[in-house]
This record gives sequence, structure tokens and C-alpha cells, in this order.
Amino acid sequence: MDNFIPNMYKKDILDIDYERLKNLGIKCLIFDLDNTIALIDEETIPTKVEELFKKIKKDFQLVIISNNTKKRISVFCEPFDTPFVSFAMKPLTFGFSKIKRKYGLEKEQMCMIGDQLMTDVLGGNIFGIYTILVDPLGKKDLKITSVNRFFENKIITKLAKMNILERGKYYG
Repeated sequence: MDNFIPNMYKKDILDIDYERLKNLGIKCLIFDLDNTIALIDEETIPTKVEELFKKIKKDFQLVIISNNTKKRISVFCEPFDTPFVSFAMKPLTFGFSKIKRKYGLEKEQMCMIGDQLMTDVLGGNIFGIYTILVDPLGKKDLKITSVNRFFENKIITKLAKMNILERGKYYG
């Protein structure tokens, strides 16, 4: 169960204390795309997220990682020159390894931020990096994500009974 427990849990990416992450030695923020930075049917980056990214790019290397296609991800990343990894196959750790190598990072300098326990948190924790869970931006999910949400809800119910993680009780 430990691999499903994020280091931090916040309502959304705008609620994260990025100064705290900087003080922890984090140098690279790895963001999931769908339902983390944008709704699954949006085709441009939301203005609030674009403003946030411009601000935090001064202190962090930003990378978008997604199990989605290059075509889907590139429309969000190219306008503000942000690198990305598509078809990442999270929770497998290939994408995280690629980012670590490309930027010459130590695992302690990396942070995964996403809305799913089954892919983002699990993958980041297996790889051994700092993980932040955020609530999904919307209720609509891709079909495969719906399957993940079913299992995620069971895990969160179990973790809530253990007073470890409960939806809406943010920490970190």
C-alpha cells in the first residue's frame, strides 16, 4: 500500500507550495496532462496554468508526461517550449528514467504531479521520486482511466480507514 501514498495531496496544481518544493531540493517538476493541467477535451492550456508555468519555469525544469499520444500532448507544450514524454506507460518507469537521464538529475530532485494513484503516484513512488496527488479537474475520463478510477477508489477507501489518505483532506 505504501506505493499508493503520495508525499503531498492538494486540491489542484495551483495550491502547491512550489517554494517548499524548491527548498526540498526539487529541480524538475513532472506534470501529468489529462485532468491534472487540463480537462481531457481541452485543446489548449488553461490561462491559469500557463501563468503558473511561466512563473515556476524560473526555478524548475518542467516536463509533461502522459500515457496519451504525442499529437495530444504537443499542442500544450510547444506554445511555451516545454518538453514532454508521450506514451509513457505509467506506472512503468521508462518515462521517468528518460527524464532523469536527459536532464542529469538525481531522483531526489524530481517530483511527479498528477491526478491518478494508479499511474502518477504509483509510477513516481516505484521510481523513487517525490509524488504529489491532485484532485482530477473534471469527472470525464478516458475509458482506460475509468478502470483505474475503480481500483483507485477502493485503495483510497482502504487508506481512509487507516487515516492515511482521504479525498478532500489535503496535506503537505
